[in-house]
Amino acid sequence: MKVDILFFASLREAIGLQGETAELPEAVRTVGDLRAWLAGRGGVWAQALAPERAVRMARNHTMVPAAEILQAGDEIAFFPPVTGG
Repeated sequence: MKVDILFFASLREAIGLQGETAELPEAVRTVGDLRAWLAGRGGVWAQALAPERAVRMARNHTMVPAAEILQAGDEIAFFPPVTGG
């Protein structure tokens, strides 16, 4: 399944990407799984998306919990709890 992934504010700065389209392995079924899969890339990914870090997640412009099920074509956004305007 392919999803579009966006990174905002300090996460975008830490990772060095505004976004990407990713083909997900079958084991990645939820937004939380996606976060863990991305963190599994290691380095800055692991630091920015570590489980102990406060990171908000949205699916198709709606805030969601980590247990939210992914669908092909979703847009998933990751951002810190407070972003500047």
